[in-house]
Amino acid sequence: MAGNNERGHHENFIVDDPTAALANVCHEFGEHGGVNMSIEASITFTVMESENLPRMFTGELGPDSMSAISSVILQLCSSGDHVVASRTLYGGTHALFMHFLPKKCNITTSFVDIRDLDIVDEAIVEGRTKVLFFESISNPTLMVSNIPELCRIAHDKGVIVVVDNTFAPMVMSPARLGADVVVHSVSKYTSGGADVIAGAICGPASLINSMMDLRQGALMLLGPTMNAKIAFELSETLPHLGLRMKEHCNRALVFATRMNNLGLKVIYPGLETHPDQALLKSLVNNKEYGYGGILCVDMETEERANSLMNVLQNCTQFGLMAVSLGYYETLMSCSGNSTSSEMNNKEKELAGISPGLVRMSIGYYGTLEQKWNQFEKALSRMQHIK
Repeated sequence: MAGNNERGHHENFIVDDPTAALANVCHEFGEHGGVNMSIEASITFTVMESENLPRMFTGELGPDSMSAISSVILQLCSSGDHVVASRTLYGGTHALFMHFLPKKCNITTSFVDIRDLDIVDEAIVEGRTKVLFFESISNPTLMVSNIPELCRIAHDKGVIVVVDNTFAPMVMSPARLGADVVVHSVSKYTSGGADVIAGAICGPASLINSMMDLRQGALMLLGPTMNAKIAFELSETLPHLGLRMKEHCNRALVFATRMNNLGLKVIYPGLETHPDQALLKSLVNNKEYGYGGILCVDMETEERANSLMNVLQNCTQFGLMAVSLGYYETLMSCSGNSTSSEMNNKEKELAGISPGLVRMSIGYYGTLEQKWNQFEKALSRMQHIK
């Protein structure tokens, strides 16, 4: 899950439908093995042959690993290096690039409008910029990145492209579109149960192995190693990720269309009113997976956003006020005062984050019409709010 073979070797395993790709993974558990993945409730392991022990420490043997964005950047960059990143990012990621990396690691970042390809090209400093980082669909503004063109620009200057695909698993496959490394917050759609904290790094075996290097590997030295029980739980959720994403995305499109027809200021990349709809359609794996399970409603002010969410949760049971996404219940949050709170007002303005932007991760609990009726009832209760 963490690493692929080198690009030249793993292309044969890439298929158009990500569900088929998952099904290509072999389960070789032997004649007495169970149908589920086997795990060991142990933190250390014996070896049958003494010569295998040093091989484990050189990375020739050992389990796959999972981590998050910081480990990738620290592995790919060193003191004095430079990163070009989208100015519209998850708040925690923005804080990592804006504050932690320059102060603790002497790694600086230029934040740019990732939609302006000329600006991206100009921001890359040849010989110094090591990474171009962006989200496939931005959190929370739902801007779609032109992954093939951004990869072309970066690769022409020898820069590695790292894409966060947390908002679009199954929907898009950035590696097929040119990305060198893809990261996911596995806590979200991959888990689906809001009960796991985990991240995934997907990239060439050379990168993953270097991160496990005994002397300078970010994963080896910084410690983000997954608990075996968590890995087992995730192995149980992966087979139905495609089914879940189809329903998340289908309901998001239906709700976004109906909200738009009611005159609400709704943001959803599957709508014709979204400036990136054509781009997204050209990037998706298969239209059956839809265009993402997240939509935003801009209520313009934080007060109106809070009022809407209060009614939706406490009066009509449309969803829950909570951060995160990919849960079977609809989760709602005002991004400006929650998942983007690490950014100051100017940074949020540049990123296009309105004070009243309500991010909704559309769930599949209950029937579609039942949930829509709950939303309409909430709107009727909001009529008195100017």
